[in-house]
Amino acid sequence: MKKFVFILPLFLILFSCEVEGDLTHNPELSVPIPESTPPIFIGNFTPTSVITVTGSAKIYLNADKNEVLLKNFSISNGPDLKVYLSKTATPSDFVNLGNLTSIRVYVIPSQVDVSAYKYVLIHCQQYNHLFAIAQLSKN
Repeated sequence: MKKFVFILPLFLILFSCEVEGDLTHNPELSVPIPESTPPIFIGNFTPTSVITVTGSAKIYLNADKNEVLLKNFSISNGPDLKVYLSKTATPSDFVNLGNLTSIRVYVIPSQVDVSAYKYVLIHCQQYNHLFAIAQLSKN
């Protein structure tokens, strides 16, 4: 009986952790974008209802990778915020670039045709609430 009391909590600890899925993974780290590199696309963030946001989204080609840089960016706090590269101004046809963190550079997967995506979205995945939209235009 004593073994069961010790084994049960250990079993619960080991098997209660969840693996992060494709929609919740953190972005890979990138090398810093040189100051002299011009962005390919740029857009300023606009908020949705009762959200405060400032800054812009810029897409760069950096070391053979396309990356999104959130420049001078700040936003209202929210749970489970993600950075999406989207074909529409709503999170319906998008690529999840990862969790919104203090790291402001997000690598775009190499198979993604950047020119087909016209928006960068900040979206709360947990409550399905759109926080901010940046419509991209060619620089």
